[in-house]
Amino acid sequence: MEPVEEQEVLQQARQLLREAPLIDGHNDFAYILRGWFAGTSQAQEQRRYRSIPIGQTDVDRVKKSGLGGQFWSAFVPAPPEEHEPHLHAFLHTVQQIDLIAQVIDSAPDTFEFAYSADSIPRIFGTGKIACLVGIEGLHQIGGSMAALRQLHRLGVRYATLCHDANNEFADSATAQRPRHGGLSPRGSQAIREMNRIGMMIDLSHTSDDCQRQVLALSKTPVIFSHSSCYGLRAHPRNVHDDVLALLKKNNGLIMITFLRELSGIDELSSQKASCSTVVDHIVYAARCTGWEHVGVGSDFDGMLEGPTGLDDVTAFPCLIAEMLRRDISRDQMQMVMGGNLLRVLKDVENYATRQRNDGASVLQDTVLPVWTEAQREMLLAKGAERGLVPAGNSETV
Repeated sequence: MEPVEEQEVLQQARQLLREAPLIDGHNDFAYILRGWFAGTSQAQEQRRYRSIPIGQTDVDRVKKSGLGGQFWSAFVPAPPEEHEPHLHAFLHTVQQIDLIAQVIDSAPDTFEFAYSADSIPRIFGTGKIACLVGIEGLHQIGGSMAALRQLHRLGVRYATLCHDANNEFADSATAQRPRHGGLSPRGSQAIREMNRIGMMIDLSHTSDDCQRQVLALSKTPVIFSHSSCYGLRAHPRNVHDDVLALLKKNNGLIMITFLRELSGIDELSSQKASCSTVVDHIVYAARCTGWEHVGVGSDFDGMLEGPTGLDDVTAFPCLIAEMLRRDISRDQMQMVMGGNLLRVLKDVENYATRQRNDGASVLQDTVLPVWTEAQREMLLAKGAERGLVPAGNSETV
């Protein structure tokens, strides 16, 4: 039985979770479902999502989590670089988004899709969890900006530039060697298009050089959806202090992850990753950037085991309780829980609105010819018979 004092802190944590939405930046539940139900039709039965015998997430456990919002990752592994443009990855991405939508539809009393920053507090106010989608690497768009735009229409609100391997857009933090020296020219184009359409740019998994280049280029705040601090744990996936300083100037957000290998204090230390060390990373990031630039991105179901005290989604109240023990103010905690993410998403949306109002140009895909030259000439001749004039021709008829 827990001591009375511990029970009181947990009660305070749960009360805080009822007052303000905790928005988790990254959860791979959909990929667990894809693997668990692969080759079967079982996933079509709604009850199958409620309780599964593996992983760190299911509908029943989410109901006990205290979450107010969740970014579900439509994760698809990156194929080898030589297999670009990854058309199968795009197909699998659409399937993953469809699976996420099925999970949401299976529990209408628990989940609701959120398509904007303003909808998240409204959904939270109804007692439901606001659901958003992220993709974990631009390999998932098949090299197509048209695909990126359609994923945004389907509810994807952030895109990680790359995953564990380099792609045509960006270098990965964990690739054997860089391919572009950070961001490629095509990657720079993608940044501008993501800014234009209102897609948050996620720098988790990217190389240090890529991060610095994107922070210099992006016109909107960027996020790290599931990363921690290199100053506490020297891991290539963690964020260096100078990048955190640039993130503050960008008005962006680092969402601290629960991954054990990122959440320890030092590789050589005997101290293991725990709920306490995760909060150490939250506090460290806040000291580097200010509390306005820190959030939470668990990466549940992207790991076999969480830190001590944070092993599945039901443990979120323990995280909030540990923050309460640190005498972090309620205003600061509510910023970390979700207020900062709402501000970043709103800023990204507002920039996209201004771009639309200003008539900003769309980054088009290169479309291969579908007609022969003879067919084009025939169509032009028919048009001339109707009195049609090619665009740009000043003649009047």
